[in-house]
Amino acid sequence: MGGMTRRSWSIALAALFGALLTLALPAAPASAHALLERTAPVADSVVDQLPGEITLTFSEPVRIVADKIRVTAPDGSRADTGKPVARDTELVIPLKAGGPKGTYLVSYRVISADSHPVSGGYSFSYGQVSAVPGAGDSGQDVKTDALVKNAMSAARFIGFIGLILLVGPTLVLFALWPRRLCARDPGRVALAGAGLLAAGAVLELYLQIPYTSGTTLFDVSSSAARDVLSTPFGAAHLVRLAVAAAVAVLLRPLIAGRAGKTDQTLLIILGVVGLATWPISGHPSASPVPTLTVVADAAHLAAMSVWLGGLVMLFAFLLRRADTRELTAIVPVWSGWAMLAITVLVLAGTAQALVEIGTLDALTGTTYGQLVMTKVGLLAVVLAVAAYSRRITNRRFTPAPASDDDDEPEDEPPAEPAEPADRSRLRRAVMIEVLVAVVVLGFTSVLVQTTPARSAQAGDNASQGPFTTTVSTNLVKLEVDVSPGRVGPNTVHLYALKPDGSGPQSVAEWKATAALPSKGIEPIVVPLLGITPDHASGSVTLTPAGTWELKFTVRVDELNQTTIAVQVPVRG
Repeated sequence: MGGMTRRSWSIALAALFGALLTLALPAAPASAHALLERTAPVADSVVDQLPGEITLTFSEPVRIVADKIRVTAPDGSRADTGKPVARDTELVIPLKAGGPKGTYLVSYRVISADSHPVSGGYSFSYGQVSAVPGAGDSGQDVKTDALVKNAMSAARFIGFIGLILLVGPTLVLFALWPRRLCARDPGRVALAGAGLLAAGAVLELYLQIPYTSGTTLFDVSSSAARDVLSTPFGAAHLVRLAVAAAVAVLLRPLIAGRAGKTDQTLLIILGVVGLATWPISGHPSASPVPTLTVVADAAHLAAMSVWLGGLVMLFAFLLRRADTRELTAIVPVWSGWAMLAITVLVLAGTAQALVEIGTLDALTGTTYGQLVMTKVGLLAVVLAVAAYSRRITNRRFTPAPASDDDDEPEDEPPAEPAEPADRSRLRRAVMIEVLVAVVVLGFTSVLVQTTPARSAQAGDNASQGPFTTTVSTNLVKLEVDVSPGRVGPNTVHLYALKPDGSGPQSVAEWKATAALPSKGIEPIVVPLLGITPDHASGSVTLTPAGTWELKFTVRVDELNQTTIAVQVPVRG
């Protein structure tokens, strides 16, 4: 009994260590997994007409967070009117007409397709530049509380532990548990797993409310709760709760040895449905190839749960209670299952990594990639221990071949003088597998909260690539492209559209200048050549690095023209 108590403490301490590691690891610098690709008007630009609306375009579809989107006029009043609208990847914010000249501040918080908040702000000016309104408060109400982010990782860790303790023991009770042994204790482990699974789902649902709205841990409103429950994230977690409850009911006859084929079939169906709730409410659903990543993530979770849950059963019950004959029948079968689970785990993990990371630079240069490398290193340790366990299994717990010696009694078990020592060695190896795997789960919980490498690198590339923006006035919508956006010769392309963007706008005359006021460089003329009535191109040398101000004068007819100023960052 004392030995069992020490083993129980080992598992409990491992789980505690993994949870503490999850909380101790830094959360991602920005939880946003969708990128703001462009804005209209562009950040830091000066327009000569106040637009009727502001458009923010993201890299993936977004949903609005109520009361977290606003535009502040130069005098501090609200400049937005009506309700903002999310149209797939675009967020459109209507503006009041007749606003004062000066600098306007746009702040926003939306939810990306993978259920993570995206928040930020930028400014533009109408007619003239002024002090940024409410600069001391900008963005303060749209940031995610650090405690909430870390608590989300801990809640996911609890859910993973519950999944492992539910799936592995249930599978062993299905197929490997000796009939002579009482199933009450492993049944309690499976029921505890269902309870942890439900607790993790409830915690995630609750935490998603302040995580979405950007409030503190206990600042939760009923309207924000309704908003979360109406999202795919909320629906997936409600389904997970229902699955946990139904499985807990179906486990009763299984533990009592009275489960029929209908009960077993229902458990399998519920298991598949429950596993699917993870990928459809996270990163996989928003990847470039969602079908692949959703299936790979579900397979990854299933393999992890079978492997680690089976190890828990082997360590806590089978190696302690089963006799030699039973172990000789059980352990080789389990070893085969474990190898299959590990194979699926590696293949599914590789498929996910190729999609979420993609390049070597993303692997080594992003927080997500570095966490994945650490996770792979720890997994390699687990696999090495698993190989050692398999060697013990193959050497000592494989049924002996039939003997041709008629003088040897048929029912006499093979002599295994080292069997107790082999059990001890195998149990120690299994314990190490479980301990290190719990740490791997901690890293996995943090990965869920970390911006995928593909998104992080895309954000870096966007800041390092050619400058592209769209600026609107009451006469024209102008698309501006400055390439490569570095010190030296640059090509400027201008494309004119009608103010509502419905089609090309013919331009009678194009003019452009470039200046760098911070370095005392006065405006220089940028020669433009009209390629088509709505497209002009020119070249200019931008030296030195800095934020250059490019002004474009567009005359659409004899009486109407407009001047648009754009701030272009030029890198060294």
